[in-house]
Amino acid sequence: MAIWGVGVDVVDLARFEASLERTPDLRSRLFTDAEAELSVESMAGRFAAKEAFVKALRAPAGMAWRDIEVVTDAAGAPSFLLHGAAEARTKELEIAAVHLSISHDTSVATAFVVAET
Repeated sequence: MAIWGVGVDVVDLARFEASLERTPDLRSRLFTDAEAELSVESMAGRFAAKEAFVKALRAPAGMAWRDIEVVTDAAGAPSFLLHGAAEARTKELEIAAVHLSISHDTSVATAFVVAET
């Protein structure tokens, strides 16, 4: 395998929470129903992951934020469940694997994505 793209993003928790409060429909535009039920910290990490994914795959045309869903396995490890334009872009680029790491601190959430062909 070879690295096709790398993306990283950092989200300030206070600014993110203020944005959610200021824009009532933002939660439903950015997140799937399951993601929208999570804590603000978890949503911030997932938003950072979505941004990092977009950077790694160079902004798939026609993609909606809900096309990129962050899920966790039984051990809590995050990964992507892709839909629509995001899934189509990975197939178009022949992406074989997308690796995701998310981290939270007291004031920020960060995510790192590596896409491999």
